[in-house]
Amino acid sequence: MSSDTERIRVETTAGTVAGELKDELAVFRGIPYAAPPVGDLRFRAPRPPQAWVGERDATAWMPMSLQPPPDPAGSVPGDPLEQSEDCLYLNVYTPDPDPTARRAVMVWIHGGGFVSGSASSQLYAGERLATEGDGVVLVTVNYRLGALGWLAHPALVEEGVGGNGAGFGNWGLQDQIAALEWVRSNIENFGGDPQNVTIFGESAGAMSVAALLATRASGRLFRRAILQSGAALALGEGSAVRVAEDLVAEIGLSTIDRQALLDLPAEEILKAQIAIYPNYELLGLPFQPVIDGGSLAEHPAAAIAAGSAAAVDVLVGTNRDEWRFWTWANAALRDIDDERLERQVSRLIGGAGLDDVLHAAKTVETYRSELVARSTTPPEPADVYSAFASDWTFRVPAMRLATGCQSPNVYAYLFDWESPFAGGALGSCHALDLPFVFGSCTNPFVTIFSGGGEEAEQLSQVMRRAWTSFARTGDPSNDVSGEWPRYDATVRATKRLGRTVEVLAAPMEVERAWLDEALGPYGVREAEHAARVHVPDEGRQRRVEPATGT
Repeated sequence: MSSDTERIRVETTAGTVAGELKDELAVFRGIPYAAPPVGDLRFRAPRPPQAWVGERDATAWMPMSLQPPPDPAGSVPGDPLEQSEDCLYLNVYTPDPDPTARRAVMVWIHGGGFVSGSASSQLYAGERLATEGDGVVLVTVNYRLGALGWLAHPALVEEGVGGNGAGFGNWGLQDQIAALEWVRSNIENFGGDPQNVTIFGESAGAMSVAALLATRASGRLFRRAILQSGAALALGEGSAVRVAEDLVAEIGLSTIDRQALLDLPAEEILKAQIAIYPNYELLGLPFQPVIDGGSLAEHPAAAIAAGSAAAVDVLVGTNRDEWRFWTWANAALRDIDDERLERQVSRLIGGAGLDDVLHAAKTVETYRSELVARSTTPPEPADVYSAFASDWTFRVPAMRLATGCQSPNVYAYLFDWESPFAGGALGSCHALDLPFVFGSCTNPFVTIFSGGGEEAEQLSQVMRRAWTSFARTGDPSNDVSGEWPRYDATVRATKRLGRTVEVLAAPMEVERAWLDEALGPYGVREAEHAARVHVPDEGRQRRVEPATGT
């Protein structure tokens, strides 16, 4: 095949799409998987796309969900930036759009704190992942974000749509399910196997994956799941109502009335969303999955602990220094002293109702002692806080999910490659794994963040091969990354992914065990405190949030 681009056509249930074929890879951009969620379909479950006659061009990106202007540090130059309330489109990368190929399918759910991000970012360019090894069919999905995707209130209730009960939120989650329904109905014509689908996501995308593990889609619309830096979370009805009331008050409405919200320009809702966001702590995430009795009948952690994910193979992990992204970006946290460190830790654990179980002083002492044991340099208070917040928010919830999901095939990883950016201040921070999974660490701009060179490329191949091997077989072991033992609560075998690739037994176990013991059985503490919205983060100067992560 020459390097020239050719047109290639595939039939879908709504009509013919025409994509591009170049260098043995076909790419289809901007395929509608649902009707535009505008007009009366705002704050409603997605409906099927309208069929078209003739050929639909699938060579251009379609708009991403309406969202705040991107932070310069959170997007890649050249990324499509068009936004619209009409955003329910997906992209397909396939090595062979032949119905007999039946390759494994990977469906990517992007992160961004449920308020930002796009399936069309160059960071998620799918050419290298889709052609790794024997190849997979890769699908990247846009879904509704912010208030338009996650505003929840009983006044918005919609009875029994899509086989669910009466739901009053989770529009973005229902978008993701609709995309998976589209995959089930159409992906065979793109060379994929509809019976072998893996969902994967990072940060809010991984949290979406955890929510999907708690729905009726689990085991029906997907067979495997990869969670990168995220686990189970959801708001209770009380917290969701509080967020909705804050939003309508900012708009100037006296009550939450669906018709009044439908009459507003989408941009006015976005403006109010941006205004109220700083009222919530960064990881309060006012817009997120909600226990609404429809898509989510209970907290995802409780559903997973009860066996909702028992038929799904799971790969889950985190980055060693997740929270350094935010510590570095916030001068108040970078310069935190010992007194404020203990107070800040107390605020977080107190917000989870653990004041009498988990004492801040003991937590600080535990983390400082373990950091001293692992380093020749005495840790600063900011180092201690970053280590604790990384575990509290990401690693411990992820490992709790790994032990609580009841699947016989669970694998875990710890990513510890360090970013060269800012003199190494970011360490192995949040979102740093993304360029390695997609192979985009060769992008000159991304390399500033990820680092480059032969070692980076080797690690990227290790991760691409592990992810695609897992998608094909349910086991990430392969001839590039080596054997990868299953994770269990006894050995806690964890694959280290960094400059060294090896299997570790229970890494950073002292800290994990300390927090896990305080939290109690998986599913109990998470569900008990589902209704809590965190208080504002002390010393926070402004919201700093990458388009690729929470």
